[in-house]
Amino acid sequence: MRNLLLLAAVLAGSSSIANADPAASKPPKREVAIVAGGCFWGMENVMRDLPGIVSIEVGYAGGKSTKVGYHDVSEGSTGHAESVRIVFDPAKISYGDILLRYFRGHDPTQVDRQNNDIGTQYRSEIFTTSPDQYATALAIRTRVENSHQWKKPIVTKIEPATTWVRAEDYHQDYLIKHPDGYNDHFLRKFTF
Repeated sequence: MRNLLLLAAVLAGSSSIANADPAASKPPKREVAIVAGGCFWGMENVMRDLPGIVSIEVGYAGGKSTKVGYHDVSEGSTGHAESVRIVFDPAKISYGDILLRYFRGHDPTQVDRQNNDIGTQYRSEIFTTSPDQYATALAIRTRVENSHQWKKPIVTKIEPATTWVRAEDYHQDYLIKHPDGYNDHFLRKFTF
């Protein structure tokens, strides 16, 4: 078997298997972005079609407990926000570009609400997963604020991620399963 592998490597232009590029066999690097901006169904829908998104799921971030569900969070007393967790390939899309889309996909000037959805669970918040993400989030928020596209001050919080709880299955891909479902998010034509 080894002789067949060696022969294949030689025919492919490599003089030995040992000379094969080890980086070519490494899986691509992945990063995670977690953002909250009102109802997670709408935010998931706005973020879904970005190039470089590997996966996206809705859930609850920012609270202390990892044992919460929709009914607990909807009461507004757990500290969690309805959020989306985005796994992305940074070779195809930057964290900053994800945040620029985020700021176009909801109204970051509303405190503890998003249109008809009212409560701390609907707040605008970025949950960073590294010091680099924190610095980028601060820079992007400042860039958005300085663009004056939004006529009121940006109230989006930025904090390191603490907990993540995946929402119940019926919330995942909700607007794909229910295209006429409740959605108060849309992508603005702003440029920042």
